[in-house]
Amino acid sequence: MTVKEAQLTPAATATASAPPAPGRRRPETRPSKKGSSWDDVPRRQIYVPLGVYLLFTLIPFYWMLLFAFRPTGSTSLVPWPLTFEHFDKVWNERAFATFFQNSLLVGVASMLMTTVVALAGGYALARFDFKVKRAFMLALLCSQFIPGALMLVPLFEIFANLKMINSLGSVIIAETVFQLPLTMILISGFIRNVPPSLEEAAWVDGCGRFRAFCAVVLPLLRPGLIAVGSFAFVHSWNHFLFALMFLSDQSKQTIPVGLATLMGADSVDLGALAAGGVVAALPVVIVFAFIQKWLVTGFSAGAVKG
Repeated sequence: MTVKEAQLTPAATATASAPPAPGRRRPETRPSKKGSSWDDVPRRQIYVPLGVYLLFTLIPFYWMLLFAFRPTGSTSLVPWPLTFEHFDKVWNERAFATFFQNSLLVGVASMLMTTVVALAGGYALARFDFKVKRAFMLALLCSQFIPGALMLVPLFEIFANLKMINSLGSVIIAETVFQLPLTMILISGFIRNVPPSLEEAAWVDGCGRFRAFCAVVLPLLRPGLIAVGSFAFVHSWNHFLFALMFLSDQSKQTIPVGLATLMGADSVDLGALAAGGVVAALPVVIVFAFIQKWLVTGFSAGAVKG
């Protein structure tokens, strides 16, 4: 018997061992909620909504593939036997090879220009303090509320004075200007997540600001740059309005404008249109298939601060 047990009086011992008084219930102990989690949810409550959503998403893609690979005049719901006549028609007869090259040039060039300019602007917003910084950030945010259609008239006047109408350079510049504000805001958030002490250590070792940025900060920004660059490419690849207004020559048109030419006033070649849709969607699918792991990492990195 310990000293503490010996100090208990007989009355205290009797009180501790006495049963509860009549009319009073012993307090019930509730089961702990620590073990409850999403694992306890029935699987059908998760898989059924996801299955419905997946079905709703995949049906349009299957319908496009069905018309692209199904022979002309067939009404089968299974594209068999497979035919590539629609792809041959849009690639050779409808000049989709030229449209593809133009879209690829516009997408890659606008992606590089947007990323480089936004990288410089985002670094300035993240590392320097100046008087109009808040006003500048507000202006960048407000610019996202302006539709691209409102920019057509001033941009057309500018490109007409610069003799750039019916040139791919006009579309590249317009896409860069349209995507630059949001890209700059995102990249500034990525740079804020890089500790300034890393750059300061490089300065102590003898590096200048530019060399320290390229050697220390830039490698850490790779997920974020891949994320914003991929979205800049996809936006330029799919954008229809600027290419329609600034390009009049068929040899300069891009894939979205080429798809519009497949729809006539009286009839639509569904097979050729579906094949053109597959050609337009394939590069985007390939890009996102290879960079999906960097997308999640990049946007989660930019969402912590900023």
